[in-house]
Amino acid sequence: MRALVVEDDEDIRTLLFRILELEGLAVTAVATGAEASVAVEECEPAVTLLDLQLPDVDGLTLLERLRQARPSMGCIVVSGRSEEASRVLGLRLGADDYVVKPFSSAELIARIGSVLRRTHRPTSGSKVLERGHISIDLDTHEVRVGGEVVSMTAKEYALLVFLATSPRQVFTREQLLEQVWSSSRAWQDTATVTEHVRRLRRKLERNGDKPLIETVRGVGYRFSG
Repeated sequence: MRALVVEDDEDIRTLLFRILELEGLAVTAVATGAEASVAVEECEPAVTLLDLQLPDVDGLTLLERLRQARPSMGCIVVSGRSEEASRVLGLRLGADDYVVKPFSSAELIARIGSVLRRTHRPTSGSKVLERGHISIDLDTHEVRVGGEVVSMTAKEYALLVFLATSPRQVFTREQLLEQVWSSSRAWQDTATVTEHVRRLRRKLERNGDKPLIETVRGVGYRFSG
């Protein structure tokens, strides 16, 4: 399994390379957006760690390009931009997670592991979840809405599967952080969950349909399909 590191700071790039290598991943590390655009096609990474402050391109613009090139790839932003606006925009543009520098190696490893578990989970036999007008193929990770394939990020897919496998059960944002992100409020803002639910609703719900993911006011979310 391969990972891509996009980081212009040589020391941080080397650190990320070693962390991923110790986790048993084959690693490609680049310093610019141009190199990243080539590498994502050549090495087909399972996960990418992306800095936002690159010398040749805005990191958020690159994030959109990488997501379009490999929709199923896990993508974690590792950035010095700690303001909420940057975190929310990064998640809206397709990041599965957002880690602020300086970071804990243990925390980063946990988040990488969470993404990889969701995107490369082994399954036995073909299994498709049918929920209302959507179907979820657990082998191919393909989601169809009204028969049409819908592109999803790794974390969007993981959240959808978690909710869809327990219909009508209500989960708090804290529970979803723990179960889907392998994280907690101490590590990560629950706004991450809110943003991913918003993105799923936009992709799954059609005009006039009853919402598939309902908000239970004061508690959290549940899948109604």
